Amino acid sequence: MSPLLIILSFVITSFGAVNDSTLVQTEAIQRAVDAAAAEGGTVVIPKGVWLSGALFFKPGTHLLLEEGAVLKGSTDVADFPDIPVHIEGVLQPYVSALINADHCDGFTISGSGTLDGNGLPYWKAFWARRKENPACTNLEVRRPRMIGISNSSDITIEGIHLRNSAFWNIHLYKCREVKVYGVDIYAPEKPVRAPSSDGIDLDACEDVHIRGCRFATCDDLIAMKGGKGPWADTDPDNGPVRNVLVEDCHFGHGPGVLVFGSECVRAENIVLRNSTVDGTDRLVWLKMRPDTPQRYSHITVKNVNGRVKYAIFVKPWTQFFDLKGRKDIPKSYASDVRIKNCKLDYSELRHIEEAPDQFELKRIVFSKIRRTSKP
Repeated sequence: MSPLLIILSFVITSFGAVNDSTLVQTEAIQRAVDAAAAEGGTVVIPKGVWLSGALFFKPGTHLLLEEGAVLKGSTDVADFPDIPVHIEGVLQPYVSALINADHCDGFTISGSGTLDGNGLPYWKAFWARRKENPACTNLEVRRPRMIGISNSSDITIEGIHLRNSAFWNIHLYKCREVKVYGVDIYAPEKPVRAPSSDGIDLDACEDVHIRGCRFATCDDLIAMKGGKGPWADTDPDNGPVRNVLVEDCHFGHGPGVLVFGSECVRAENIVLRNSTVDGTDRLVWLKMRPDTPQRYSHITVKNVNGRVKYAIFVKPWTQFFDLKGRKDIPKSYASDVRIKNCKLDYSELRHIEEAPDQFELKRIVFSKIRRTSKP
């Protein structure tokens, strides 16, 4: 973090937090946040393991995780009170995140420390419920996100490590001018797979720069969100994702690098460049929902090298399909998707399942793709 941003430092041990990794210390840490808000300054998490429920940052505050610091989420969902969250494509009450910031222009999270979601008990509960009800949604097994930032601009998340999130890692809703630099995001595939452990969810966001990050999760690595439903494009709680640049990143395990569509009405001007993939399933995944009007355009991937199953994957996406009484299927469109100058070890360059009554594709273009393995 720039020294200019560190006006005052508020170390959590000065507000009653003690070095005991078994003690939930939400109140003490929140006191540090509130003091920082009153004067303007940075909340400092020092070396050690600190257990906490939801923390609510305010305008004028920042978060610094020092080297060796681990801020760990509580395993009791009661420590994460309900707040309005844009989830399942709708703004509705849901559990808060470990780190929350709403209407906090200029908010920053930095340092070389770690946010740990302590997700194992939540993952086990989800898979137990999914076994009982294969159609269960994320609303049925309530789990806190790691970072939830909303209605804010000039946001920076830099240098930190994210581990074992109970749910989504970074959820940005209606944010602008966002920088995510040098962040390392990991969720395990085994012995218990971390469900819905999205790396970064860009939910109705604009002007986002993601650079030098590492991703390996059990769900979408970077997901474009913004709403779903037959009239989602007219709902003011929803919105487009625009002007996103992802560069110099490394992508490990996960179903998709750039994913559009499970909850997205519009995305345009999305660029991925100068990055590597190592076993990611899909480079670009368009989930075309038959119950949502979607428009995706000007998606560019260039200078990406490594192993991936599919360069582009397009398929109707019917999970939790609901026309809510609408008689017709809203038509969707995707155009100007370009993948170029890539060296890839792939199983299939393009996997596209057409559904002309549901969606229309135009100008899906490949150029200078070198296959590094034999078919």
